[in-house]
Amino acid sequence: MTQIAVLGSANMDLVVTVDRAPSLGETVTGSSFRTIPGGKGANQALAAARAGGDVRFLGAVGGDPHGEQIRVLLDEAGVDVSGLVTVAEPTGTAHITVEVTGANSIIVVPGANGTVRSLTDIHRESIADVDTLLMQLELPLSVVVEAAAFARAQGVTTILTPAPVLPLPDGLLDNIDLLVPNEHEAAALAAHRHDLLTTLGEAGARYDRPGADPVTVPAFKVHAVDTTAAGDTFVGAFAVARAESPDLAGALRWASAAAALSVQRFGASASMPYRDEIEAFLQENPPC
Repeated sequence: MTQIAVLGSANMDLVVTVDRAPSLGETVTGSSFRTIPGGKGANQALAAARAGGDVRFLGAVGGDPHGEQIRVLLDEAGVDVSGLVTVAEPTGTAHITVEVTGANSIIVVPGANGTVRSLTDIHRESIADVDTLLMQLELPLSVVVEAAAFARAQGVTTILTPAPVLPLPDGLLDNIDLLVPNEHEAAALAAHRHDLLTTLGEAGARYDRPGADPVTVPAFKVHAVDTTAAGDTFVGAFAVARAESPDLAGALRWASAAAALSVQRFGASASMPYRDEIEAFLQENPPC
């Protein structure tokens, strides 16, 4: 079984559904409110575990009901949470507005996530013997830089989702095997020297490699109700599929199927499909 470590954020998503997001200074009436465990790190860990990976999660939550709910959710999904520490700061929160079209806007308050500034011995032990390390930029940049360098020294494949987008130091980029931005994030990145997998929303995904033709896959045509976790679902599922098979196009299609299933459901963690659901969806939607 593919072994994956995820170093990243754990948040409670506070989700409001509206016909349309308000303009600056405007008040609108929402149609629903939900609290759903999320955070890009926890999302990717859950997506990878449900897709069939052997996953361990490294991060921090507060000693509050939100933190306990996140810990229980990951544990029940089979994720190893021995590297998820409890700290004095409150659990991070993401304040999400979802329009009826499925489009969303998000404000993140880091909370406990901001305390993860350097690797612990447990982090190093967890990273040293996995196949792949997934990271994002919702933790302090210092720990992401340190983790990428440590993982590279151990021969671990490193995958970074550069969100929220920040200027990336060369020391970090030198230790990343694959960047997975969306279109907005890709536009903000400088010229890259390694593999770049860009998620394109309704247009699908494109994998660019230096010296090779791009590999593209179209998105599946589905009715989207909430795109909040589509990117994280894609990354988690892709990490599992890519480690299991050398078929790059097949791995991209697998990840696209997982994302297509997720956008048809509300919420982040609540939307992520299980491996048997992904396989059934692909059987029902064979390549043209």
